[in-house]
Amino acid sequence: MNVKAAWLLACLWLAGCEPPAPPAQSYAGLGADAADFEQVIPNVPLVFPHDHGAHDGYRIEWWYVTANLADAQGRDWGVQWTLFRSALRPGPDVPGWASSNLWMGHAALTGPGSHQVSETLARGGIGQAGVVAQPFHAWINDWALQGVDGIGRLQVNASGEGFAYRLTLNSNRPLVLHGQQGYSEKSGKGQASYYYSQPFYTVSGEVERNGQRIPVTGQAWLDREWSSQPLAPGQSGWDWFSLHLSNGAKLMLFQVREDRGHPYRAGTWVSTKGEVRPLQNTEIELLPLAYTTQQNGKRLPTRWQVRLPAEHVDVQVEAVQPNAWMGTRFPYWEGPVRISGSAQGRGYLEMTGY
Repeated sequence: MNVKAAWLLACLWLAGCEPPAPPAQSYAGLGADAADFEQVIPNVPLVFPHDHGAHDGYRIEWWYVTANLADAQGRDWGVQWTLFRSALRPGPDVPGWASSNLWMGHAALTGPGSHQVSETLARGGIGQAGVVAQPFHAWINDWALQGVDGIGRLQVNASGEGFAYRLTLNSNRPLVLHGQQGYSEKSGKGQASYYYSQPFYTVSGEVERNGQRIPVTGQAWLDREWSSQPLAPGQSGWDWFSLHLSNGAKLMLFQVREDRGHPYRAGTWVSTKGEVRPLQNTEIELLPLAYTTQQNGKRLPTRWQVRLPAEHVDVQVEAVQPNAWMGTRFPYWEGPVRISGSAQGRGYLEMTGY
């Protein structure tokens, strides 16, 4: 789902304000009222390439890449590249220091025995960060996600202390629109986002760890989402999966946990023939199997049972690196996973609000 940890508060910090405590009734304040911002409503067609760009008027937005990679020795690597936009006020953006947009970037490299993370912040309106729809270019400081042919071919790079990566992503497959043609509900109570993905990228390039450059290949998944109020009050966090099955099928699913009651679940099944089907709450079974204690002392489920009976999927999803903790200002867990059981494969898991 990729709404991501309390980055609205990080944006307030960046603006020079003292961030308030998040409201207890919703995770990271993402259930706070957003009546003055643009609202997400059903039956609004997504338009490309326009919707690859930024959406002034909506409060929150992100461009998100995860990549499952392997080197010549068969070792697993994972890459995350994320750019967030937050609007301090509704309405169109303006250039210069009066810009209402604040930006945050997260990058991570997961490899054998390690998980390295970097975070960067920027102001809008002065060239530090932004997104252009055509030709596609998303950047924050010297990190970039840049299209060579729309978003069918992307170059992505980022670096942090002791790590870097430079990758090329290629796909000629159609985009996947989640929910009702891109309208993705998050609560069953009207909260929603516009949400689409490109889950079919093949990847080549190199990762760098502690000065050693390592050629890698693999698969990548791009998520795009924007909203003004994606959560309902009382939704405490979420668990999100993007899975590449070895037979070519793709599976995105998430559950948003409630302080009281059952979680809200939804997802998208992409068959081996490329047929796209939205998944309803009652079709998805998620069961945590094993927990790992993180750097913050909290125990998080890093092995899951995922069942989708209608598609004969019954798999275990296990973290490649159980301590893939994103130790940013507002931390969460995100990392690559291995899939076993009725199907094999690789993917990514994100967990917030624990």
